[in-house]
Amino acid sequence: MSQSSQTLPFLPWNRPSIGDEEIAEVTDTLRSGWLTHGPKAALFEQAVRDALGVADAFAVSSCTAALHLAFLSASIGTGDEVITPSLTFCAAPNALLQTGARPVFVDVEPVTYNIDPQAAEAAITERTKAIVVMHYGGHPCDLRAFRKLADDHGLLLIEDAAHALHASRDGQRAGSVGDLAVFSFYANKVMTTGEGGMLVGRGELVQRARLLGRHGIDSSIWQRHGTHSTADYEVIMPGLKYVMPDVTAAIGVQQFRKLPAFTARRAGIAAAYTRELAGLPGLHVPTVLPDVEHGWFLYSLFIGPGAPLTRDQVAEHLRDQYKIATSQHFRPVHTLQIYSGSAVAPLPVTECAAAQQLSLPCYPAMTDPQITQVITAIRALWER
Repeated sequence: MSQSSQTLPFLPWNRPSIGDEEIAEVTDTLRSGWLTHGPKAALFEQAVRDALGVADAFAVSSCTAALHLAFLSASIGTGDEVITPSLTFCAAPNALLQTGARPVFVDVEPVTYNIDPQAAEAAITERTKAIVVMHYGGHPCDLRAFRKLADDHGLLLIEDAAHALHASRDGQRAGSVGDLAVFSFYANKVMTTGEGGMLVGRGELVQRARLLGRHGIDSSIWQRHGTHSTADYEVIMPGLKYVMPDVTAAIGVQQFRKLPAFTARRAGIAAAYTRELAGLPGLHVPTVLPDVEHGWFLYSLFIGPGAPLTRDQVAEHLRDQYKIATSQHFRPVHTLQIYSGSAVAPLPVTECAAAQQLSLPCYPAMTDPQITQVITAIRALWER
């Protein structure tokens, strides 16, 4: 290990970019005296709704809450099957189980690692109610193919766009094509509110989700504030408490304004990685298809046969020798304990990708020397 690598500070896999604008917006909210779901949440919802061109948007406490509300508002429940990739986080399958529905895991295609339209179509049965697509790493799936597939079979299309708030494919924004779509504002996402999410899509479905997400009450507390009694409400369906508070939404208002710049910086980092790492034996860099604006939540290396080290060895050396954190996305859901044996067909591309994938640091707060630090470290591992 060189003296320079010994003295370098540890480079985390992710660090959010929070500036004076977010701090001022939160301070304004705190001074307003209104902390729960109210005017800042409404402002955040309007900004996302207008950017995507969707009928409605509802800011909620997490992306998992958005998924749960999406399934409930679509009346997905006991006896229903929902097709979804296994190369994803467990949030969508877990929320499906909470409704009584059964996730049906299908394979991904080997270029973008998004859910394969042909595999999804082959899994459709008379019990299939919906397809949940996930835009892996920020590269949108084939939105046109899935919209047609859903329409041809009378299914709901739900986009898990947690990685892809600013991404597009063939001129269509991720999150704007499905009947419903969800976004994540978790601390490591392309923009953050710390915790939080948003549900967007068809007006009647989002409005039903809004009712479900505020205890089934027919009006919001903000609507009842002022001249109306806060007790002047009716409960019209059994609901839950999933709303995003204004303190959280205040961060989101400013982060969303910065999202184009955040995405451009991520794209610049990704371009540097691809330029400097492509061609190393056994290492495959991400493919970006034509007419795609990638969201670059993940910069994924795939380390396979021909590489001098395994994926796990690379991660270990980067951490221990070069003080660089990495991550892995994802352990396939069908291999997790509660889903063991749930895959009805082999998922070879999913399992191969999961065994080879390594996520490099790729976020706006990275400096140019830190980008060079990552590139230099990986090249050194291949050259030694």
